[in-house]
Amino acid sequence: MIETGSLIRSLSGRRAARNFHTFVINEIGQAIVTGRFPIGSVLASDAVMMETYGVSRTVLREALKTLEAKGLVEARPKVGTRVSPRVRWNFFDPQVLAWHFEAPPDPGFYESLFRARERLEMPMVELAARYRNAEQVRLLKYWCHQMETAGDSVEQFGLACLEAHGVIADSAQDMLLRSVLGVVELTLALALTRDVAMSGPDYRARSVDLFVRLTAAIEASDVEATAALFAQCRLLDRGQVY
Repeated sequence: MIETGSLIRSLSGRRAARNFHTFVINEIGQAIVTGRFPIGSVLASDAVMMETYGVSRTVLREALKTLEAKGLVEARPKVGTRVSPRVRWNFFDPQVLAWHFEAPPDPGFYESLFRARERLEMPMVELAARYRNAEQVRLLKYWCHQMETAGDSVEQFGLACLEAHGVIADSAQDMLLRSVLGVVELTLALALTRDVAMSGPDYRARSVDLFVRLTAAIEASDVEATAALFAQCRLLDRGQVY
């Protein structure tokens, strides 16, 4: 399982420590999602992959089982391990989403990302305005301050923004809706590394302003204002990505 925030941390070139198992999962998974291992192709033999990645058969087999559980590959007797069609991929898996960061730009996929985020996160922020407590409001203000003081650190800004989304998710008291954080992290990472509609600093400044106002609306339990401000946040990120 990928740790929330791992993709944002990688933007500064800082990678989390990995064991052989996670290394192989990441190498093969990213190769599939980015198209280096095309859909329908059969992966190399165990012997070849063991030599390529420098791991034992046990480590390789466990990694392939993990990728199969994510829907990316399918093992077939006398055929080998074949890359599965995209319709079988688990796109809500945070690791599968993170691998898309390195994939070629795909406007259709980005549209799907923002559509899913809107439909899942909108009820989440509305619930947060109804059920938030004083501690959650304090945390939102803290993370807004961290965003404001991030300066040129994309990593600090991104992690603070992601933490704020996490507090909103916790305030909503709906564990299923919290699963949208993987989608949020990918769209945020894309927005932070694009320079399309505006400069990076301008994008971050506008994000902070919206989050401060969003926090105030949540604190006031103003559901209508919360929904309107969230819609603005979503449009800002969408405009930055494509």
